[in-house]
Amino acid sequence: MEELARESISLLASGSAKPPLDARLGPMGAIFIMLKSALGAGLLNFPWAFERTGSIRSAVTVELVSLVFLVSGLIILGYSSSISGQCTYQAVVKKVCGPAIGQLCEICFVFNLFMISVAFLVILDDQLRKLCGSLYELVAGLPESEMPYHFYTDQRFPLVLLCIFLILPLSIPKEISIQKYVSGLGTLAATYLTIAIIIKYHTTPAVIVHITPLYSSGISSWASMFSAIPTICFGFQCHEASIAIYSSMENQRLSHWVFISVISMIFCLVIYSLTGVYGYMTFGKEVKADILMSYTGDDILMLIARLLFGVSIITVYPISLLLGRSVIQDPLLSWRRRRDGVVTVKFEIRSRYMLTVLWITLTLLIAAFVPDISKVISVIGGISAFFIFIFPGLCLMFAMQSEPVSCKTRVILTVWAVVTLICGAFIFGQSTTIAVMQLLGRI
Repeated sequence: MEELARESISLLASGSAKPPLDARLGPMGAIFIMLKSALGAGLLNFPWAFERTGSIRSAVTVELVSLVFLVSGLIILGYSSSISGQCTYQAVVKKVCGPAIGQLCEICFVFNLFMISVAFLVILDDQLRKLCGSLYELVAGLPESEMPYHFYTDQRFPLVLLCIFLILPLSIPKEISIQKYVSGLGTLAATYLTIAIIIKYHTTPAVIVHITPLYSSGISSWASMFSAIPTICFGFQCHEASIAIYSSMENQRLSHWVFISVISMIFCLVIYSLTGVYGYMTFGKEVKADILMSYTGDDILMLIARLLFGVSIITVYPISLLLGRSVIQDPLLSWRRRRDGVVTVKFEIRSRYMLTVLWITLTLLIAAFVPDISKVISVIGGISAFFIFIFPGLCLMFAMQSEPVSCKTRVILTVWAVVTLICGAFIFGQSTTIAVMQLLGRI
């Protein structure tokens, strides 16, 4: 599994080169990497999303409807990769839809990775704040609210230290070799959190568990249901990595890819639904946007979950940075090559260091002043609509104009592409509008 995870990272960052035959993925390897790509920080937000919909039934309904489009997007991307011969998301969109849409895809790709990096730091900040508060209570014997203020007790100070002494050194190299040692950490953290939340629900006294209604009727409207979609998109998002995974598989028949996509998404659905249901039933309307922040700091089960998620984020943040940096750095290197005829090692290193420091600094500044993870995920969910709905819909529409298929098939698939595009445009517009209003403090 370690080798499979390392192969997936190299594929994502290496343009359109196909892997050698002896490095191809079997079905279990493909499913594992799909789960590794999808299961992550988005899990923390699902109980809050369930509360936003107003009831468990509404939340699961939104999940199931979204799952149809999620699987559809994965299948379309696999098909588009097979007819284009490209091995990365951006390359497939550029080949199938043209250079203009391809450039838009690259911009969205970088921005999405940037906002995901912000979300990682916000979550890391939440866990650090809770851990520091617990440590102060343990050492001083006083509640966190009575902690005296110094620059080193500020909640942002530990985050800055982590960025300087851990995340920056891990992000500087061209390749993230640490992944071979911690490849399954994100999946382990997600699975552990789900089990811990279920255990806490069944072991917490009923008088505490049921302090709020399990089903809230006041906000169960269509608008409330749609407000959960950004979280679902963020949680299930593995579409950017899907083409690299498909291109590295031994068996690239479309039916086999359908099987891989369906199994992966169903497993994710189970994990996310259990977390959402039990987290929501435990805290009701009092559940926080980050479910771990709803538990007390001295809870051993959740302390382990915080540590797992913290270490996982520290190791996965450099992956987002590497992928985003490569999209930005490649045009810089190409420009230098056109101007001077050669790219020196010194220029490559200098540009890599500069982009890395700039990326970490900007994400840290945004994370420091946007403390609510739900606001960040609203933005990411809107951008995710491009990768789950809009770009797959465009790929299918353009493919149907040139591929030799029957007239009936062409009409049906073109109609589905239009439906996907309309849904994606609606989700992007609604999610982005809500996110902007939240960031401006209007709601």
